[in-house]
This record gives sequence, C-alpha cells and structure tokens, in this order.
Amino acid sequence: MALMTVDNEGTEDFRSKPRWSAGRKMEVVLRLLRGEKLEALSRELGVEAHRIAAWRDEFLDAGKEALKGRQATTEDDRRLREAERKIGELTLENEIWKKVAEKRGVSMPPQKRPR
Repeated sequence: MALMTVDNEGTEDFRSKPRWSAGRKMEVVLRLLRGEKLEALSRELGVEAHRIAAWRDEFLDAGKEALKGRQATTEDDRRLREAERKIGELTLENEIWKKVAEKRGVSMPPQKRPR
C-alpha cells in the first residue's frame, strides 16, 4: 500500500502566522466600517477576507447585545439571582428575629442547656 505525501513547499504553516489581538482586530473592523474595501484590507494585511468579515460580524453582534441594556441571561445566572434574593430575605428575617429576641431579653441564638 503506497503512502500519500503532501508537498508543502511554498506554503506557510498556520503556526507561523501572527496572532491578532482583540485591539488589532478592532482596528481592522473599524477601517472596514469606515468604508475601506474588504478585498483591499485582506491583501494589505495578508488575512483572508472571510476571516475579516467574521471579525466584523462578531463585532457588530456584540455591539447589538450591549445596546439591549441587559445581557442575555443563562439558567445559571437566573438561579444565582434567585439564590441571592432568598439570602437577602433570610438575612432580613434573622435581623427581625434578633430584635424581637432582644426586646424579650432572650439571647439569639439561645444558649445551650447544661447537661
């Protein structure tokens, strides 16, 4: 059985390409939104046009979410808010019971009875 070989001569390894920071991506997206042509930016920067278009779409989607005022809530976020509300209620209730106990001369929590 013959093995296939791939000729990588003349092609760049994906690991040799520089990583783009969020700030650099934002600069590219803003240039695109200001009217520069996608193809021209792609050629100038050596980045595929589809990748720059994806950065633009992600940038606009994130901006749209931010303008909604409220972040999309997950089930965990909802459960956390519910737990925090319950803790607040119980804390308030404990404070009320402590005040009632003080007025009656009882210590809270009650002292343990000697054996």
